[in-house]
Amino acid sequence: MTQLLNNKLITAAFLGWIIAQALKVLTDLWVGKKLNLNRFVGAGGMPSSHTSMVIALTTAIAKLQGLGSAEFAISAALSVIVMYDATGVRRETGTQAKMLNWMAENWPHEDEVSFEKKLKEFVGHTPLEVLAGAVLGFVIGILV
Repeated sequence: MTQLLNNKLITAAFLGWIIAQALKVLTDLWVGKKLNLNRFVGAGGMPSSHTSMVIALTTAIAKLQGLGSAEFAISAALSVIVMYDATGVRRETGTQAKMLNWMAENWPHEDEVSFEKKLKEFVGHTPLEVLAGAVLGFVIGILV
């Protein structure tokens, strides 16, 4: 257990996630003027916690094991996939969910059709949210 707690790579990754999630709560409080603790575990928003986590890990690997290491190459590739997914697939999913939720509320439908549960609309990120997560993760990776 001591080895795990002393692992700087895991520390960097999880600090990247935790700090980004805490910033989402604060950002939501600032913009929405109300405290929403669900933002601490929710997807989407400013900054991207997935991006912050993988960039913190990638940066820490680069610092500790070098840019030529296999670990850095794997982590860098994973980081690109995560950031692409956040601004592409997941963002598009949120856009589609908004439209489907609107249709469920406004479309005339038969009584036997039920739309009791709304789809999650806040799942992806804008490029700015991903960039903010990357900058945050880079700083955390350097500091850890």
